[in-house]
Amino acid sequence: MARRDVLLGITQAETTKPDRQATAGYATRGASRSMLSSIGELAAQAAKAERLLEGETVVDLDPGLIDDSFVSDRMDDDDDDETFSELVAAIEERGQDSPILVRPHPTKNGRYQIVFGHRRARVAKQLGKPVRAVVKELHDRDHVVAQGQENSARANLSFIERAVFAQNLSDLGHDRETIQSALAIDAPMLTRMLSVTKRIPNGVIHAIGAAKGVGRDRWLDLTLLIEKPSNLMKAEELVETEKFKSAATDDRFNLLFNFLKTSRKPKKGARASPNAKSWSLAGKSISVTTKDTGKAFTVALKAKDASRFGAYLSENLEQLYRAFRELEEKQTGD
Repeated sequence: MARRDVLLGITQAETTKPDRQATAGYATRGASRSMLSSIGELAAQAAKAERLLEGETVVDLDPGLIDDSFVSDRMDDDDDDETFSELVAAIEERGQDSPILVRPHPTKNGRYQIVFGHRRARVAKQLGKPVRAVVKELHDRDHVVAQGQENSARANLSFIERAVFAQNLSDLGHDRETIQSALAIDAPMLTRMLSVTKRIPNGVIHAIGAAKGVGRDRWLDLTLLIEKPSNLMKAEELVETEKFKSAATDDRFNLLFNFLKTSRKPKKGARASPNAKSWSLAGKSISVTTKDTGKAFTVALKAKDASRFGAYLSENLEQLYRAFRELEEKQTGD
């Protein structure tokens, strides 16, 4: 196997510390350092999942008897993905090279639950073939750790898919240590991931999709934009538009990000409200702007006499209002 000896037994005590330190995460900055770190991380995590299969009996199972994992690790159905099509062609041509890992279903007798290998199981079902599998008793914790580590080995899950997987595990009650083991991340990175999934509504995240070309930092930037209540409403409206839905997943992220970023600033040359008026008095000694919304009327004064004239108006408002009422009563009486 290409990844032989890349996944260390999940059922071994997790107290055994690896020689390496946990990487800081899924960085898009410091690309060279992160790439080297990620290569070592992926090799180590691949080893842990692979060893779960070593020495185990491989059996042929009917794909119709196999259910998905109880926690999803992917956001998009990628059956139309080019890589999935290549997998279909490869298995059809030479068979399934590596088995999937399943466990006896915890609540349904005679059925199985996938730990990892969802795509291979779907290919077998699509081709009408049995799926080669290792059946192993695993508790929920070992299940999710193995699933997460095998995902890390594939290295094709995006930042937001990993973050959503972490949030799903948290929602299911798994502790931070388990989630960090599953994703091979440290505590600060887990905090960053959960800050994104907690601050951006789940509906908006899933409307955007996997966004495989968008890294951690851009998602963190989006959380800052979307935190404002007015921007949240705008985001929820935008993701329902046909233009947004018809775009590719990376483009959907960019559409939303750019929309919220530019909507914070007033557009240059924007037209004034039709109820706003401006004029000058006494040879431009005072510039007056008024705005009438129906419920409020505002007056703004500018230029050299603005301060003194404004003070005069304030001091004489009572007298001016009485004169206004007297005029109204007189006109009504007439």
